[in-house]
Amino acid sequence: MKLKQMMTHPLVSVELDDTLATVKTIFDDNKFHHVLVIDNGQLQGVISDRDLLRSISPNVNTVAARARDQATLGRKAHQIMTRDLITLNENCHLKEAVEVFDQNKISCIPVIDDEGKPIGILSWRDIIRALSGYFKAREKNTKEPLIK
Repeated sequence: MKLKQMMTHPLVSVELDDTLATVKTIFDDNKFHHVLVIDNGQLQGVISDRDLLRSISPNVNTVAARARDQATLGRKAHQIMTRDLITLNENCHLKEAVEVFDQNKISCIPVIDDEGKPIGILSWRDIIRALSGYFKAREKNTKEPLIK
């Protein structure tokens, strides 16, 4: 199975100078855990929901919040993003993605097209979802559980 069949898309991204308030809104309003940082169509970094939580005050939007707590939302995406990225092409196979996850401490892989433009993102959840579909289809066709 190729990555383009299992990656999350369409792509949701922010730009280098978008604020953490913007990133927080994206995470709050959606059910994913990573956002790509793009500049002029080129992939520059990734921000995870964990990166965001480490970067903003825990008092944000609470009664205990002070001006300095709320100011953490004004920081920029480029200040907290992970820059050294491992990417895979959309035509790579599942096996290669599993090896990349196994050999690196990462929670997502940006997926690029043949021109190097980001087109999606692959998380271990995407892989589990694809495998689940594969197992269900196989069991339906063979009438025998794949794993006992």
